[in-house]
Amino acid sequence: MKMNHLKAERDGRVVTVRLHRPHALNALSSELLAELLGVLGPLDQDPEVGCFVVTGSEKVFAAGADIREMAGRSAVDMMSEDYFAAWEDFADLRTPKIAAVSGYALGGGCELAMMCDLVVAGESALFGQPEIKLGVIPGIGGTQRLTRLVGRAKALDLVLTGRTMDAREAERCGLVSRVVPDDRVLAEALEAAAAIASYGRTAVRAARECVDRALETGLRDGLRFERRVFHALFATEDQKEGMTAFLEKRPPRFHGR
Repeated sequence: MKMNHLKAERDGRVVTVRLHRPHALNALSSELLAELLGVLGPLDQDPEVGCFVVTGSEKVFAAGADIREMAGRSAVDMMSEDYFAAWEDFADLRTPKIAAVSGYALGGGCELAMMCDLVVAGESALFGQPEIKLGVIPGIGGTQRLTRLVGRAKALDLVLTGRTMDAREAERCGLVSRVVPDDRVLAEALEAAAAIASYGRTAVRAARECVDRALETGLRDGLRFERRVFHALFATEDQKEGMTAFLEKRPPRFHGR
């Protein structure tokens, strides 16, 4: 498909998508989202794809949602369109997603990073939810995902003051998975993606679902869900191959079945 706001490339089982709206600091527009889903949606069904990496430029991951696109809309417009709802289609992609963040990840950019499963951040990365400065609140998960990741106190600190936090603070409070030198951000993300993509696709997807379930249920229900998924994986060829390879002291050869 034709892409105006993205650049995409595939290396084996890893697909990298780079946000490319330099004139707008990679602001997240409806057209950008449509392109993102148009590229990744079909690949999410491809058994030969094992991981997605989403990144921006060296100076900005994404500086927020597209204000120009929203500014003139009314409350009725926003509700009738259910504006931002389609971002959940990105969050719901079952293929693991890694955000490789350099520079600013603000507003929608921070929310996009939180929709990913891992966040690899450069030392100079900055995160924040500054929507309060525009007379609104976060609308793509900034009050919900952020609170689940960093807790009420830290979430309110960011949402109510609109301040930014650096990569080290973001790592300490659980928003960021890894902090690496700025020149290693994409390389580190791609290495992690290659590792994830090398494992059995069924087990990887099951692991994601179990971890996500931990944020939505009580401990007892979560443990039961985890056990049932663990039991079910013994019906897969990859479980037989993985355990046989371990006993035979050789690398496993997974096929996603």
